[in-house]
Amino acid sequence: MSKQKIAVILTNLGGPDSMEAVQPFLFNLFYDKAILNLPNPLRFFLAKLISTLRHKKAEGIYALMGGKSPILENTLIQAKALKKSLEEDFDVVVVPAMRYWRPRAADVLGVLESFQPSKIILLPLYPQFSTTTTKSSLDEWKKIAPEWQSKTVRECCYFVDPDFILAHQELIRPILYEASNHGAPRILFSAHGLPQKVVDGGDPYQWQVEQTVAAIMRGFEGVDHVVCYQSKVGPLKWIGPSTEEELERASKDLSPIVIVPVAFVSEHSETLVELDIDYAQKTKEWGATFYGRVPALGNSPSYIKCLENAVRRLINDQLILESSCSADLCRLSRGDCCRIAGFV
Repeated sequence: MSKQKIAVILTNLGGPDSMEAVQPFLFNLFYDKAILNLPNPLRFFLAKLISTLRHKKAEGIYALMGGKSPILENTLIQAKALKKSLEEDFDVVVVPAMRYWRPRAADVLGVLESFQPSKIILLPLYPQFSTTTTKSSLDEWKKIAPEWQSKTVRECCYFVDPDFILAHQELIRPILYEASNHGAPRILFSAHGLPQKVVDGGDPYQWQVEQTVAAIMRGFEGVDHVVCYQSKVGPLKWIGPSTEEELERASKDLSPIVIVPVAFVSEHSETLVELDIDYAQKTKEWGATFYGRVPALGNSPSYIKCLENAVRRLINDQLILESSCSADLCRLSRGDCCRIAGFV
């Protein structure tokens, strides 16, 4: 009996694959209406202006990472591991579709044409849902591939999937143990920030991040911890507290610091440069007794199991399962489940 043909599309932000790609990558980012919600031609003009003004600074950041973003390489490793976990039961292809640089959603269409899957799974590598990330990728897919919509099912978030939580706990534990040799540690869960107005407009991202952290901390009862947000750009008010403020406070409190990239599943500029270089240096200047950075989830077995869980649910059209899908949790707690709110 032939196996069901499944295509899994891993959606992610993407990153420049060369120094020459930095400015067009930034333009694509800021030209997204989910990032700059302005009408054209104003949005086009501002995206051009911002990418022109910021690209030299961004190039300096990518130079510290060898002249490109590692996010595509990391995603391809995750894709290979996920395919291996599924191929015993399905005839499956797993491909990335990046939002702002190659390979884009349109680049996936040729794979689908040749493979002819019976079902397409859109699986975000954003554990927590945001209109600026997950929804933006889903909207692009609807625009790019209308002929495939009848075969497409979408995951919106998996921020409390048990294996996702376990993956974090497994990576935190050894760094936390090392930190405890220097005193009572403080865990800083750092997520990418958002403008406050996005959250005030109903975006569930911040609440979902907090739920992720609460679930992780059930495995570390009694340990001091805080949720904070990094990577602020522009003059708008952003959600807080900021990672930098919390790092300074922990350093001056002489608390050994364990910093966890809780909304990043791949290493990229926010972890390899902002956390590992910029903040590591600042905490040293502030007198920190210990600074340990927990790795991004990458292809950790438990995280790949989390992605496999999501794919198998969607293949079977099980959109809401009390044991793992966060939709029930959202509905019971806030009434703003991504699906119920019409985001997905």
